[in-house]
Amino acid sequence: MRFSSFRALLSITMLAASSLASAQGPRDWPTQPVRIVVPFQAGSATDLITRQLGAGLGKEFGQSFVVENRPGAAAMIGSEAAARAPGDGYTLLMSGPASMVTNRFLYKKLSYDPDAFEKVAVVAITPNILLSSPSLPFKTLPEMVAYAKANPGKLSYASFGTGTTSHIAGEMLKAVAGIDIVHVPYKGAGEAIPALLSGQVSMYFDTIMTGLPFVKSGKLRALGMSTAKRSPQAPEIPTIAEQGYAGFDIAPWYGIVAPKGTPADVVNKLNVSINKLLTTPDFREKLAVTGAEPRGGSVGDFTAMINAEIPRTEKLVKQSGVALQ
Repeated sequence: MRFSSFRALLSITMLAASSLASAQGPRDWPTQPVRIVVPFQAGSATDLITRQLGAGLGKEFGQSFVVENRPGAAAMIGSEAAARAPGDGYTLLMSGPASMVTNRFLYKKLSYDPDAFEKVAVVAITPNILLSSPSLPFKTLPEMVAYAKANPGKLSYASFGTGTTSHIAGEMLKAVAGIDIVHVPYKGAGEAIPALLSGQVSMYFDTIMTGLPFVKSGKLRALGMSTAKRSPQAPEIPTIAEQGYAGFDIAPWYGIVAPKGTPADVVNKLNVSINKLLTTPDFREKLAVTGAEPRGGSVGDFTAMINAEIPRTEKLVKQSGVALQ
């Protein structure tokens, strides 16, 4: 055999072997630890839920799923780190409304493309409670709306940051109820709750995990849940939707995404395993501790949810008058 022919045959053989290895790769995944980037600080609800998920997936696949906290800049630092990682299945992002939806309407230029991710699965949501002080002259949502209409601009509502779900929920309430209430952003529940307790603000959309204990102790009132259905953890609290505002449904959610180009086989494996994990009593109990409710569903369900949120969020952000940063 001539050398040139041998070299050509060798090249073809190597190419075939490489193609075979690539084809086998996703089926063998994972063969090494998987990194899950969390764009919020350790100890946050997102962090706790991700660690619970990682532990469950680790048992399922026999590999470590390691949480890497990359907080800051409204989830942009962690989202950018995940977006720039190879699409090989070994980097995932625990995304949420900020990283996938809201940031695109708050910043003139993002350091990452929210659409440059493969959707995997929605893991959970955390219902928000509309809280108010018992010292205010209303006990129910209809009474609050009536008071707000009679006193435009007198009531205020706290949020855990501009562009967060608690802020968008407040803007949605303003829109559907036709009321004028003033937004006061804080850095988190650690600042917003004391402000509400001291009377600096009138109301606050808080997560059920931090807000419900104050309701049960009588220190704060619950005017309604932000989700379409009542929460199993507080079934006595009516939803905002059932109190005359049909379609009101907004809550922080947590969903796994992967860098663009992650093999479909890997995405499907993860989707099936996450949905399986969400049916186990042990994992559901761990989610309940954080106030979260399991969701799951197909990749298409996740994509449809985000696509539905984008125009609604854009409208509410514009309505709020928040200047682009």
